[in-house]
Amino acid sequence: MSGNTFVPSRRDACAPSRAARELRLRRSEFALAVHLGRIRTVPDEGGGGGRRIERTEIDRLRAQDGFPETLRERVQIVGTAEGAALMDIPAGRFTRLARLSLLVPVRFHLNRYRAVVWLYLAEELRQFAADAENAHLLKGRTPESLRGQLAAGVDLRARNWRGRHLGFLLREAEEPWARAGAVAAFLAPVEVADIVKDPYERARLNRFRPGPPGTSAPGSPSAHLAEHLMTALDADEADWLRSELAHAVQEARHHAPAPRPGPRHAASVPRPAQHHAHRMSPTAVRHAGAAPRPVSPRPPRGHGAEQGTPRPPRGLRAWLRGRRSRPADL
Repeated sequence: MSGNTFVPSRRDACAPSRAARELRLRRSEFALAVHLGRIRTVPDEGGGGGRRIERTEIDRLRAQDGFPETLRERVQIVGTAEGAALMDIPAGRFTRLARLSLLVPVRFHLNRYRAVVWLYLAEELRQFAADAENAHLLKGRTPESLRGQLAAGVDLRARNWRGRHLGFLLREAEEPWARAGAVAAFLAPVEVADIVKDPYERARLNRFRPGPPGTSAPGSPSAHLAEHLMTALDADEADWLRSELAHAVQEARHHAPAPRPGPRHAASVPRPAQHHAHRMSPTAVRHAGAAPRPVSPRPPRGHGAEQGTPRPPRGLRAWLRGRRSRPADL
C-alpha cells in the first residue's frame, strides 16, 4: 500500500468554523470555549494538523438547558469597567484585586494606544462576588498585608495570565515535544538555550513553540509588547519554568529523539598519479589531445652516403630543378 495514501477525516466530525455556526458562537467565543475545555475537540485525522469537533459533542452542547444563552454566558469576557459593575465595586478596587492575583485575566488585547487591556471571565467574577469569604475584600478597607504588597508595586496580572495560557496550550498538546514547546514559549531564547544545549533539540522545540496570541504583524511594536507579556521575567517564575522545561525535554527525548542529519559519505574520486614528465613545447601542448600520427623511422645520419644511395630531392627546389633539366620545345 502506498505511503501517500490519503486517510479521510472523521465523517462524524466537522471543522471549527462549522461547529461555531451550529453552536451559535462567534469565532472568538468558540476559541475561548475550546481553551477552557468547555468544548471537546479531536485531532484532524485527514492530515490537516488542526482540530475538529465530533457530532456527538455538538449534540451534547445543543441539548443543554437554555442553549445557546447558557453556553455564551460561560464564555463571556469583560474588561475592568464592566467587571467592576458586575461585582458592584469601584473600578479601582477591581484593579487592585486583579493586581493581587485574586482575579485572574483570561485574555488581553492592545488598544490603539498600545495599552494592555485585560479581560476576565464574567462567570468567575460572579462566583467570586457570591462567595461569602470574599465579602471583606469587596467592602471596607483593604487588609494591611494586601496594602503593603500594592505599595511595593505588586502586579501579578501578566503572570497569572501566563499560567492560565500555559494550561490552555498543554491541554491542546498531543505529544511530548509539543508540551515541551508550550513550556518554552514562556521563556526567553537565552534561557531555552541554557537548558537545551543540543541545536537539533532546540530546532525540534522551536517547531512546536507557539507564539503569543493576537494578530499583530511580526516585528511591530504591538508584537514586541505581546512577546514581552508572554515572557516570564520574575526569577521564581522563570526558575519554575526552567525546571519544567528540562523535565519535558527529557521526557520528549526518551519518547522520540530529535531528528538529526545522516552521516555524509564523501564520494571517493581516484586522483590521477603524478608523473614527473619533461616540459612540453607549445606545439606539443596544442596537439596533446590529437591522435598521434605514424612516424616512419629515419635512417641514421650518413647511412645513405655510405651505401651509395643519393637522397632524392624534395620540395620546391626539386620541382625547379626538374623544370631546368627538361629540353626546350622546338
